[in-house]
Amino acid sequence: MASKSSRDKMRRQSNSSDRSKHSRRKRSYSDSSDSRSSDEGNSHRSRHDKDDERHSEMRKTQDGITQRRIFPEGQCEDIEKKIDEVVKIANRGVYKEHTVDRAPLRNKYFFGEGYTYGSQLERKGPGMERLYPKGEVDDIPDWIEDMVIKPIVEAGLVPEGFVNSAVINDYMPGGCIVSHIDPPHIFDRPIVSVSFFSDSALSFGCKFSFRPIRTSKPVLVLPIDRGCVTLLSGYAADNITHCIRPQDVVRRRAVIILRKICDDAPRLDPLSSSKVKPAFESRKRERSRSYSSSYSDSSDSDSNSHHRRKKTRHSYPDSRSYNSRNNGHSHRKHKSKKSHHSKRHRSVSPKRRHSDSGSRSRREVKFEKVRK
Repeated sequence: MASKSSRDKMRRQSNSSDRSKHSRRKRSYSDSSDSRSSDEGNSHRSRHDKDDERHSEMRKTQDGITQRRIFPEGQCEDIEKKIDEVVKIANRGVYKEHTVDRAPLRNKYFFGEGYTYGSQLERKGPGMERLYPKGEVDDIPDWIEDMVIKPIVEAGLVPEGFVNSAVINDYMPGGCIVSHIDPPHIFDRPIVSVSFFSDSALSFGCKFSFRPIRTSKPVLVLPIDRGCVTLLSGYAADNITHCIRPQDVVRRRAVIILRKICDDAPRLDPLSSSKVKPAFESRKRERSRSYSSSYSDSSDSDSNSHHRRKKTRHSYPDSRSYNSRNNGHSHRKHKSKKSHHSKRHRSVSPKRRHSDSGSRSRREVKFEKVRK
């Protein structure tokens, strides 16, 4: 009886322990599932918040954009012929130095006012852009005044006398301009642009990466048709960057940008402006400086070892090692040391080649003995 009761007691204890283990396992599983569900809920809320923020930014950007189709086909063709004439005049070198700014797949032509930007700046960053001194770029051509600015004023998009700066950006297929905001300390709002030669798109909120060029997903892609006038103001001009992506320029495209210079915009002094080079040349100069500095660093680190010649199977052996091998080593040892090289890869020292050219081979000596 005692043994039976003890067995019953042990069975009850094991059952209770199994039940407690099961309950603990169930609690841990429920806790992990609750934590996973909370993490999923948080990630879903964060994605939802980002989507809402992106949509809000897109709506604010759209509110600052005005587009109007003013120039019909015939007027576009006449203006495009004038743009071609500007390119020809620039190629002949007629314009002033700071009127033309060339870059791969994109050329800029400043009229009325010009300014420094990008790698031209001595101190990089927003707010460091400066106007050139008065008279250092050519005046706005009469055809831009009559054929481009006047129709925009007559359409009521800008007041008369508003525009005092005109820039022509001429893009080849694949050309681009990186994300930027037109400097508010230099240009008043709105920013007016007119597109010619082909349709394209203006992207807002992109980030560029280089080598190769890539862009992040834009907040808004604005289609721009040929002959279309686009005005940027408010959030679209001041709070979000805009750019032209390479994939959006499939054919030649030119845009005329019309702006008003602020009365208190800062200018360069004549001495500083004479040192300013086009942006692309400044970028090349920076790259060459960085390359030369890195090369000098590497040459300094190798200065102690430049006299040591690296031996490869294609290199000539050093003359001292060659003489020591001939004098102090047997032919068998020399052959075993070089057995892993094939004969056709063995190179002969220039000294040996020169010394062997005047000596006779063993075959010639043997043949001479036989004749005797």
